[in-house]
Amino acid sequence: MSKLPEEVHPRKAFGWAARDTSGVLSPFKFSRRANGDEDVTFKVHYCGICHSDLHWVKNEWGNSTYPLLPGHEITGIVTEVGSKVTKFKIGDKVGVGGMVGACHTDTCDNCKNDLENYCPKAIQTYCSTDFDGSKTYGGYSDIMVANERYIIRMPDNMPLDAGAPLLCAGITVYSPLKYYGLHNPGMHLGVVGLGGLGHVAVKFAKAFGVKVTVISTSPGKKQEALEGLGADAFLVSRDQAQMEAAICTMDGIIDTVSAEHPLLPLISLVKTHGKIVCVGAPDKPPQLPIFPLLMGRKMVGGSLTGGVKEIQEMIDFAAKHNITADIEVIPMDYINTAMERLSKADVKYRFVIDIANTLTTA
Repeated sequence: MSKLPEEVHPRKAFGWAARDTSGVLSPFKFSRRANGDEDVTFKVHYCGICHSDLHWVKNEWGNSTYPLLPGHEITGIVTEVGSKVTKFKIGDKVGVGGMVGACHTDTCDNCKNDLENYCPKAIQTYCSTDFDGSKTYGGYSDIMVANERYIIRMPDNMPLDAGAPLLCAGITVYSPLKYYGLHNPGMHLGVVGLGGLGHVAVKFAKAFGVKVTVISTSPGKKQEALEGLGADAFLVSRDQAQMEAAICTMDGIIDTVSAEHPLLPLISLVKTHGKIVCVGAPDKPPQLPIFPLLMGRKMVGGSLTGGVKEIQEMIDFAAKHNITADIEVIPMDYINTAMERLSKADVKYRFVIDIANTLTTA
């Protein structure tokens, strides 16, 4: 007979979880492992709500298992460290992103090159299987335990609330900007979608010295893009005249949209050798016309978060340039309403749950 979630490990924990594909979250008792020699335990203060959380709780990608406790933009304060931990101490500001483990074998090129996020045996922060066979649970909870290798140090000037979304949204746009060479000063970057990922992409690109054009279906976001976030230009993707005027003007595009949308209009916007990098995850695969790629030696690529070393690099860069996410802080019991609003893109631009002050067992 299988154990109840609260009986698997010795440390009692509490959070909110979905029980089925309705995606409705409710209070949930479970357990965390005892703090091991190489582990760091921290009290969760804040957890961002990523759009992927919405996909997971509703099983929209087809591989969710329940009960499912989401959250991979987790920040808090260290309460316990193992005897072999060297990088952290009690009282440190820390965070955990989308992964808590990988194989780290000599035969894994990804792990050897600080790309644990691409390791075939990577352990996701939630809805994954840990080394001991138990299920992982995310940050919509009171405490977190992880190997120090996967703990991110939050700089002193980085707020735990507005900094939390950077652990997923931030690295998701930072990593492809660096890898695909779209961060060089003077380049022209298009950012498709001005949401949780898009608004952070604009901030990082501007900090790199890149010219930024926001591409959106919503004309009402123009003022915020230009005046609020400092973008250089704004394109309404449904305005044919605007799109035609921008043909072959951009060095690359970061496409952050998770809704179904055509790629062909975006391909026309980039110059010869231009790159379109998809970081959003639509439910349905997009159509990819090949001929326009051939005509300009263009490419469509993808990127998924980043390794721990790069996440720390990103957080340090963000702190240096005063980059944080624009957030709406919510109490834990508002989570289901927040999920409904998120499904309608009714947030500016990222929900963050105030775990420390609002998660109660009552």
